Amino acid sequence: MRIFSLQGKTALVVGASRGIGLAIARQLAEAGASVTLAARTEPELQARAAEIGGRAVRLDVCDPQSIADAAKTVGATDILVNVAGTVIRKRFEEFTEAEYRTVMDTNLNGIVHLTQQFGALMVARGQGGKIINIGSLMSLRGLPYLSVYAITKGALAQLTKVLAAEWGRYNIQVNCIAPGFIVTDLNRHVWESQTMRDWLKGCQANPNPGTAEDVAPLAVFLAGRGADYITGQVIAVDGGYTTTAVWPFEPK
Repeated sequence: MRIFSLQGKTALVVGASRGIGLAIARQLAEAGASVTLAARTEPELQARAAEIGGRAVRLDVCDPQSIADAAKTVGATDILVNVAGTVIRKRFEEFTEAEYRTVMDTNLNGIVHLTQQFGALMVARGQGGKIINIGSLMSLRGLPYLSVYAITKGALAQLTKVLAAEWGRYNIQVNCIAPGFIVTDLNRHVWESQTMRDWLKGCQANPNPGTAEDVAPLAVFLAGRGADYITGQVIAVDGGYTTTAVWPFEPK
C-alpha cells in the first residue's frame, strides 16, 4: 500500500474549515501528509487543524494581500487542493452586480490568483507536485438557477486542462474533481426536501445524495504516486448522475 502513502509530503487545502475541504484535509493527514488548512474563519480553523495534527493559516481568496501573505507563510507545497467556494441560487436575470462579483471572486478569480502564486512556487522548487481543483456537476452539466456558479466551475475545469498542459514539463499534475449532489452546509436545506430526494432516485444509479467523505478519497489518490500519469482530467464523484439514469422498466 506504500504507493498510496503521502508520508513526507506537504499539502495545502484551501477552504478547509468544513465540508469537502475538511474531509480532504483529514484524509490527506491520515495518508501521512503534513497538512496546512486554510480558510477565512480562523478560530474554527485552528480547532479543525488541531484535530488532525495539522496547522492553520488564515486565507481569504477574495483578498490578494491575504493570498500573498499565505504564500510567504506556507511556501512551496507538494500538494495544493483548491476547495474554497460559494453559491447563490436564483434566476439569472435577477442576479445583482454585487452577487455576481461575490461568486466570481470567491470561486474563480481568487482561485486563479492563488494558483498562480502557489503554482509558481511549485514550479520554481523543481520537485513536481499535484494540484487538485474542486469543480462541480456544473463543470460538466447545466442545471437551472446556478448560472454564475456554473460559469466559475466551468472555467475551473478548463483552467485545469490548460495548466496540466502547461506545467506537465515540470512534473506537476493538475486534475479537477466534480462532486455530484453532496450534502454540505451550503446545500443541506435543499436535500431536506422529500421531493428532491424522490427526484434523485430516478436520475442516477445510486439513489442517495453523497457526503464529503465520498469525495475525499479521490483527492487523496490524485495527490499520490498512483496518479503520476493522470493529468488534465475532470472526474465526477456523483453516484452516476452524469452517466446513468434509472427507469421503471423491469424485464418479465
